[in-house]
Amino acid sequence: MRIKDEALSKLNSLRETAPDAVLFKWLPFLTMEFFRRYFRLEIEGTENIPRRGSAIIAPNHSGYAGLDALLLAHVSHHEAKRIARILTHRFWFKSKITSMPFQKLGFLEASYENGLHSLQKNNVVIVFPEGEDGNFKPSSRMYQLQKFKTGFVRMALETQSPIIPTLVIGAEETHINLSQLKLSGFVRGLSLPLPLNIIPLPVKWKFKFLPPVFLPYQKSAAEDRELVYDLASEIQEQMQEALNDEVRKRGGNILI
Repeated sequence: MRIKDEALSKLNSLRETAPDAVLFKWLPFLTMEFFRRYFRLEIEGTENIPRRGSAIIAPNHSGYAGLDALLLAHVSHHEAKRIARILTHRFWFKSKITSMPFQKLGFLEASYENGLHSLQKNNVVIVFPEGEDGNFKPSSRMYQLQKFKTGFVRMALETQSPIIPTLVIGAEETHINLSQLKLSGFVRGLSLPLPLNIIPLPVKWKFKFLPPVFLPYQKSAAEDRELVYDLASEIQEQMQEALNDEVRKRGGNILI
């Protein structure tokens, strides 16, 4: 009887987890594989993602829909065998309806504490230094990096994690954004895009993971605000130069 009860218990457990496996594993995988082919995604530099230990992937943010974050996590998992945690806008964690599926997909509410905690557990964390100013900026400022926030540098210093600057090319043209609506008068810090198209355009994408940046400072340097600001600015300048080179090399051939 005991063996029978245990077997029934395991069967019920499998029945309960099967929908989760479909919803949060296979469906996202198939969706991301579809978009990988739809955008004819080219990938360069995945050898720069550490195969073990904590690391920060720091990409430029583009295309208001957030497909860049999802595809970066997908590539990190299937090319570098690292499951990445994504720091994302707190808006998605305001209710259980959205927070539960996002958490199961590996998203974390964007906060310094959440990023730090995940790095301390030796995870790879995707942090967009531009925040929403990057992916919500109007298309008239395409490929112009917005001012980097400094949290990712502080996290790297405190956990002694490398930073992998990452270029996302193509997502800027996938969604055309007319403007950025500042709604701080209603909700503090809230802004929304004003998109021209909802369905993503079939533009060719490229991800380029640059060599990791190891900051030669002790953990205590995370409290030096001037140093942290200078380091964030330096990384932004290096990424902007690399981004300019990639865009120049591609020219106008965004659909080829």
